[in-house]
This record gives sequence, structure tokens and C-alpha cells, in this order.
Amino acid sequence: MASTVLSCTFEGIESVAVSIEADLSKGLPAFQIVGLPEQAVRESRERVHTVLKNRGWSLPLPKILVNLAPADLKKGGSHYDLPIALALLVEGGRLDAQRVNTALILGELSLEGEIRGVSGVLSAALLAKSLQRVLVIPWENRHEASLVEGVTVVPLRSASEAVSYFNGEYLPSPVEALPWQPEEGEEDFAEVAGQYRAKRALEVCAAGGHNLLMVGPPGAGKSMLARRIPTVLPRMSREEIIETTRIYSAAGLLERGGYIRKRPFRAPHHTVSDVGLIGGGQSVRPGEISLAHHGVLFLDELSEFRRSTLEVLRQPLEDKFVSIVRASLRVIFPCRFILVGAMNPPSESLFGSPSPLLWGRRFSSRLSKPLLDRIDIVLEVPRVEVRELRGTVGRESSQRIRERVERAREIQRERFGTPLKGNGEMGKRELRLYAPLGTKEELLLQETVEKYRLTARSYDKIIRLARTVADLEGEERIGENHLAEALQYRLYEESLFC
Repeated sequence: MASTVLSCTFEGIESVAVSIEADLSKGLPAFQIVGLPEQAVRESRERVHTVLKNRGWSLPLPKILVNLAPADLKKGGSHYDLPIALALLVEGGRLDAQRVNTALILGELSLEGEIRGVSGVLSAALLAKSLQRVLVIPWENRHEASLVEGVTVVPLRSASEAVSYFNGEYLPSPVEALPWQPEEGEEDFAEVAGQYRAKRALEVCAAGGHNLLMVGPPGAGKSMLARRIPTVLPRMSREEIIETTRIYSAAGLLERGGYIRKRPFRAPHHTVSDVGLIGGGQSVRPGEISLAHHGVLFLDELSEFRRSTLEVLRQPLEDKFVSIVRASLRVIFPCRFILVGAMNPPSESLFGSPSPLLWGRRFSSRLSKPLLDRIDIVLEVPRVEVRELRGTVGRESSQRIRERVERAREIQRERFGTPLKGNGEMGKRELRLYAPLGTKEELLLQETVEKYRLTARSYDKIIRLARTVADLEGEERIGENHLAEALQYRLYEESLFC
């Protein structure tokens, strides 16, 4: 009778249980793995066979068959080494099958029998919790697994330790969970000279979750400003830390022995491919938009990105997730992020004046109206005056700005009933419910729309921004001053692109 050991495979950031069945029989020496294994899994044969030989764990029969069930699901990764080896030892009578059947096991083996760290352990821990199984993992991944409460984690350093543990001869020390204190970023808004209007706009952006585009000459500080947005966003909650860590673990980007403790900031180069940005590929990995989950996606030199690459952002910005579909596979990656773009201003003509018409045509060839509709703030970032470079007056720290942002986010949390949704995601129905305008405010907005011939999309954006400005001030109703500030963030876009 074939022995069975439980492991898992990964579909996006989700883990699916995989039963590893091992059978030994008479015949010519052979080692075969079936059940749609990818190349890394097929190579497990050589690693497992070498470890068994080097450790003196000979098998009674030479013909080996390993089946990975369910058979119609592709299996990838190197984490099957340890469960395959243990399944063979159970079948060979060297391990207690009953005890092995209580665990979910992952781990890559070196040729000397050391257990190396693997990706996706956090998702495996959640699966083990749902199945009420003990989680057996590499020692390197112990802290990652400890993020999940209610699951017993057994971290092991070698195959010998694994054999001793399942035979009841070895009991590893309990895993100490890492502290939940979110990590503070090294950057600070106090380091930014001048740019007071820009810093205020970024505060509004962070408070309401509004997407933003900065337009300014080289050296004005656009990248410097963008990199400091995560420092004023609210500190990550436990749920946000787990969600983000799962993504990085699935992508193999998680540092061994740690987890994500601060808001992500991703800044892909303008030559990034569609797959690199959105996710996918042969093994379906998360892209930059998912790696920016609960953080900031910064696209510098926005006009240099390919139009097709920018267009793939439209649906994820709306849905807050991306669905990647293959012939027999559908993977969903979350991607709730703030989009921040930066670009140079219109080039000057021979007479020294801007050419907005030519600029608008050039940019519209890269950025479509539907995508522009998802950007609430278009901000002009001028060069910093020389006298402001050495001055310290008015330089607020990120901590002080974050306090105001957190108060505004708390108001929105009570308004929408969820900590994830911000004013930047309000639709028309929610605008009517939560952002009504008084008579004076409605008249001011109407006059501005008519004077500057603003579009309907700008009308809604102005109200969303005004709602956030009011939240920052702790005001229940939108006032004329809130509306006036919101208008400043919209009129520059209309002059450029409309």
C-alpha cells in the first residue's frame, strides 16, 4: 500500500493541498514522478535520491513511483523535496506513518540533507490552519509562518531532524513570533526644501487614497516627493501586513526570517513589460501593481511608458485586483495601491512659451482618457527657489503629516464601514450620500465648470477631493474653502490635456 504525505502547491497567493503518494516495488531501478510536475519538481528525484544514499537510508525495493495528486494540477517549486523524501521513508518502514499524516510539509533539500528555505510559507501556514495540520517547514521560514495564529509550526534544519521528529525522538523549540511594530521609513518630508503646495497635495493624496500625477522640470524634486508618500500613509495593520507579505512570499521576494513591515513603494522602469507590470508569465507571478499592494506605485517619466503597458492599469485601478486567466488556470492577485506618476512639463517653443496643444497631442498618444479619468490630482511641481534650499521654516516632518492623514482616514473608516476604502474610490451614489454641497458651494462649482469648460469627470473629481480636504480639517460638510483648494488640483490638468 502506497504511503501519503501532505504538501501544497500555489495558485497566485493561494495554496492548494497536494497529496504525495509514494510506492516501492520490484523491478529495474527507477525513480519516476508523475502528476504534472514542472522541471524543479522533476529534479527532486536526484536531490532526494542523493540525500537518502548519503544518510544511509536505503530503501527495500528499487523501483520508485511518486504521484502528486490531484494529477490535473501543475506542480512547481523546490518545496516538494522534503515531503517526497519522507513519503519514501514511510513507505520503506523507517517512519511512523500516523504521525507524518498529521502534518503539512514543505522544504528544499541540499545534497547533504540540509533543509533550505522556500517561498509561499505564509500561504501554506494559512492552509495548515484551515486543515488543522502541524506545519513542518525550513528553519529559515519560521518567523514568516509565525504570523499566522492558531497553527503549530515545526521548523527543522535537516532531514535527520525531520526523521527524529516524526519518530518522536526530537522536539524543536517553540517559534517566537516577531513583533508587530510597523517599520518606519528612512525618508522624511522635513528633508524636502520648499514645495509647500506639492506637499499639501500629497497629504490630500494620502488622506483620501487619490491617484496623482506630478508635472515639473528635471530636478524639481518629483521623485523625492513621491518616495516620501509611504511615510505619511497610516501605519500598516496586522491584516495589511499579512496580505502584503503573502504576495512577496509568493513572488520569492521576501527576505528570509522577516516580513513586510512598511508600506511598499514600487518604481518600475518605463521599459517594463505588460507582464512585469500586471503579473503573469509561465509560472504566473505577481507583477509590480500587486507588489505595490497597500502602498504606492510610482511611474516616473510616465510619458515614456508604452501605451499598451499603461492601458493594462485601467481595470486593476477600478477593481483593486487583477485576474490572470490561462487555458486551465485563473489566478487573482490583490492590487490596492495609490498610483503616482511624474513627467516633464511641455517643452518650450522657439519663442520661449509652452506649446500645450502639441503637448496634449504627444501625451494623449500614450495616456488614454479612461486612464486619465482615474487620476484625481494633476500637480505642477516648479523648480525650488535658491533661497528655499537652505531654509528650514515650514518643513513639517512626516510624523506630523501622518497624524492628520490618520485622523482623516479614521473619519472615512467610520463613513464607509471598512478601513480599506477611501474617498478616492467614491462613485456617484456615494458622492450624493457623503459629499453633498450647500447652495454657495454648488454655485461656486457651477461657475468654475462653466468658466473653464470643465468636463463631467472633473466635476466628480473636484467633489471627491473637496471631501478629503474637509476630512483633513475635521469638517462634516464641504465648505467653499475646501472646494477652492480642490479646484486648484484640477485646473492644471484641464489646461494640459483638455
